[in-house]
Amino acid sequence: MKESLSLPQARKLVLQSQRLPPKHQPGSATAATLGAIAHLGYIQIDTISVIQRAHHHTLWNRNPRYQASQLEQLLADKQVFEYWSHAAAYLPMLDYRFSLPRKHALATGAQSHWYKRDESMLKLVHQRIATEGPLMAKDFENTGKKSGAWSAKPAKRALEYLFMQGDLMVPHRIKFQKVYDLTERVLPAGIDTTLPKPEKYARFLITQYLRANGLGQPTEISYLRKGIKPLVTATLEAMVSSGELLQIAVADQLYYAFPASLELLSKPLARSKLKILSPFDNLVIQRQRLKALFGFDYLIECYVPEAKRRYGYFCLPILWDGKLVARMDCKAERKASLLHIYHLALEPEVAKIEDFIGALHQELKAFLQFNHCNQICLHRTSPAQVKLELQHLINELTN
Repeated sequence: MKESLSLPQARKLVLQSQRLPPKHQPGSATAATLGAIAHLGYIQIDTISVIQRAHHHTLWNRNPRYQASQLEQLLADKQVFEYWSHAAAYLPMLDYRFSLPRKHALATGAQSHWYKRDESMLKLVHQRIATEGPLMAKDFENTGKKSGAWSAKPAKRALEYLFMQGDLMVPHRIKFQKVYDLTERVLPAGIDTTLPKPEKYARFLITQYLRANGLGQPTEISYLRKGIKPLVTATLEAMVSSGELLQIAVADQLYYAFPASLELLSKPLARSKLKILSPFDNLVIQRQRLKALFGFDYLIECYVPEAKRRYGYFCLPILWDGKLVARMDCKAERKASLLHIYHLALEPEVAKIEDFIGALHQELKAFLQFNHCNQICLHRTSPAQVKLELQHLINELTN
């Protein structure tokens, strides 16, 4: 059965599915954090720390009561684990068995690792951890030369290889550095460790993606997963034939969705609330999808030479009124408790600029606290005339 949605309807469905902006959540704050991870399926980890790191930022945007200690507690309680989604991520422990296809492919050589396999080093590293307990990369001496684009000492490469193929897990980090231990010592009792059959795995990927994103295409569901797209496509077609899924036409593009997801269209969206997003937020991580559905052409420019940057080093997408309407280049100068807004750039189609500035002012209160800052330095805005009014509100906020 085929349905059609307008772009505004599709955007609303996506935002409701992504739980943005967040609604009031009963229960403890830690339970709300676990609920966000379970619903989204993964939270991407990133090393950039010019503001709060991406995993904290994404969770805070789903749970206003979020604190970094909650994620640490969930790791300690073995309710989430660190592995790989399309990138390094925190995942629900209940989904552990669905990390096994990638691990199995790496262990058997069906999929190549970015490091060359060194059997003697793998054995040495594994044996030391088995004997001595959890270790970090710094606990191994540099016994060889660094080489290639992925330069790392041989023991570090072996640790990552053993982690990716499932022999080791990361129970926690110390100052953001991974601590490795044997998988059997980290996994909680009763976790299903059977390798899912390919069809089961494809169904999991489809269900997880559509639950968190409302609607999706085979390429999006298979994002950065090697060799899985044909099976995902075939499984989607089978689920449509059985009535489990609908085909949805949006702006001449075909998507898939669960019938029950369309009920979200009847629920109100908190359009007046503004959210400052991470560049690695689940909503924005697939840039082509973002452009197709939201008309937002987004590039994170920290990987772009400075002379070629248009918006700034670490521009944060801004969600308001059900659309992505601006981007804000920020840096938290933590010792001075100062948040720099180097460049706030509004999209040309933003019409209600005063309403936008008011909504941004309200969110900046929480964003300051989240980044452990109490002052803001506003450097530049586009258009330039926005700066005066926003600066006036910032002065009220920080004085």
